[in-house]
Amino acid sequence: MPLTINGELVDAGLLDAEFSQIKAHFEQQANVSCCERDDEFMGYAKDNIIARVLLSQKAKETIEDPSAESVDLHLEKLKEEYGGEEAFYFKLGIAPGNEEQVRKDVMESMRVDSLIEETSGDVPEPNDGEIEDYYKSEKDSFMTPEEVRSMHIFKSLQQAENKERLFAEMREVRKSACAGTDFMDLVREHSDKPEEEADLGWYKRGELMDEFELITFSMEVGEISPVFSTQWGMHLAKLIERRCPEPIPLEEVKDEIRELIKAESRDSRLKSYIEKLKETATIKDEPESD
Repeated sequence: MPLTINGELVDAGLLDAEFSQIKAHFEQQANVSCCERDDEFMGYAKDNIIARVLLSQKAKETIEDPSAESVDLHLEKLKEEYGGEEAFYFKLGIAPGNEEQVRKDVMESMRVDSLIEETSGDVPEPNDGEIEDYYKSEKDSFMTPEEVRSMHIFKSLQQAENKERLFAEMREVRKSACAGTDFMDLVREHSDKPEEEADLGWYKRGELMDEFELITFSMEVGEISPVFSTQWGMHLAKLIERRCPEPIPLEEVKDEIRELIKAESRDSRLKSYIEKLKETATIKDEPESD
């Protein structure tokens, strides 16, 4: 579908890339399978592209070009953030030294950033009442993370001659643990890891392997897990303790909330500005002719 914005034709590849990025994001969140929401995601992609093009066009009209020195500084900062010049150009898919188009893109980005700052950057500081109201309305966002502490018995698959035999042995170990045998005694007798590595201490989601966390965060304190495997080997875990989420005191997150309120205010102003640009824009989105 050719998309034109004030006479400017949007490259189909740019639209496809935006669509793919949006779809990948939702897939990572497990909110989509296959193609069931493709039309919706394409709509998001077009909205994003339209907003970016309108801002770029307006910035070109109203914002002076940045100086060559400031472009140089911005470009060097980007290279540093990407891990050096070679990594920077590799990410862009162009040969090092071919900077003409890159500099044009950097200038455009800097103009747009200046326009955004001009239209939405100056927002008032929220007062204590606004901060407290935000804290109350978004209380689930200001909770300590759930944490658990577990111990485990580990058997390496690399050292096992027969995987099925190892699984059967671990099942017997589990029977002993469920029957009341001291878990640390079983660790000393059966684990391929040293005794001091049996207790994994406290951990949050995202700090260990997914397979391990799915099991241990699903358990009750004192429960013995089924025998399960990861890429490293077979495990048998026992949940020792759990810390449930608790509200973080307002004073500890006050500065964070202040910045969140300001960011949301800037986003709201920017969206309103983009909507005004749309009102006077000529946007054509026509199906391709057969």
